[in-house]
Amino acid sequence: MHTVRARFANGVLELLETLDLDEGREVTVSIDERTPSRLGRGMRAAAGAWKGTHDPERLKREIYAARRMTSRPRPDL
Repeated sequence: MHTVRARFANGVLELLETLDLDEGREVTVSIDERTPSRLGRGMRAAAGAWKGTHDPERLKREIYAARRMTSRPRPDL
C-alpha cells in the first residue's frame, strides 16, 4: 500500500510524489479530503500546554509505587 500526496486541478489528480509502479498497472485510489493544516490544528494548539505543570520522573515513580503489591491494601478473602 502506498500513500502519496496529490493535488486536484482541472479535473485531474496531479501526484506530488513519485510512485514506483509498473507502467500500465491499475490501482485503486482512496481520497482523504482533510488538508494537512486541518489535520494538525488541534495538536498544534495543545502542544506544550502541560509544559512545566508536572514532573514526569515523579509521575513514573508514583505509578510504579502504586503497582507494587506491598503498597496495595490486602484484599478480604
